[in-house]
Amino acid sequence: MNIVNISRQRYTTKYYDKTRKIAAEQLAQLFEVIRNSPSSVNLQPWHFFVVDNDAARARIMPAIMELNHPRVADSSHTLIFCAKTPLDEQHLQTVLAQEEKDGRFGEGEIKEMMDKGRHFFVNKNSTTSQSQLEWESKQLYIVLGQLLFAAAAIGIDSTAIEGFDDGKMDDILELKQQGLKSILVVSLGYRAANDSNASRPKSRLPKEQIFTRI
Repeated sequence: MNIVNISRQRYTTKYYDKTRKIAAEQLAQLFEVIRNSPSSVNLQPWHFFVVDNDAARARIMPAIMELNHPRVADSSHTLIFCAKTPLDEQHLQTVLAQEEKDGRFGEGEIKEMMDKGRHFFVNKNSTTSQSQLEWESKQLYIVLGQLLFAAAAIGIDSTAIEGFDDGKMDDILELKQQGLKSILVVSLGYRAANDSNASRPKSRLPKEQIFTRI
């Protein structure tokens, strides 16, 4: 696997081939990449909604900006990335219990130290509800990067979508009642033959302008 080639070939897909669907095995791989994504103090402050049928697409479409309708309407799958809000004690204890089940704690006081450390960083980044949400959003963007690269590595195209009305999305999916807040949308699938963005050369600033050795 040449990771540089993958990064060069990946691009933001504008038009999808609606007739092509992601195979269940590949989709399962991408879901595992999402599950395995890193987060600060292993907080995993997220939940993901999967849209894979026309009825679900129609349901969320009012929250999608019109220019992004084709990305959702014709893609194989669309994911809605959500942050848990607020971060409550129940979630922290759920994460702690899962860590213990998975064998992350050995002998001694490691479990207690992990719990205290996690609470410290949650409190540090939760001086206001907005600061907490911003911190959680950063974790979701880490997941986004992992997903986009993983999808490209197995030949799946993608589009990260910020062009949506988060308030409408929250209402449509009744997210507030579930302690969730929509942060971004990602569509996945296979590019259409007429997707002009595929033929455009990638444009990035030269390395001399963005790296400084110190």
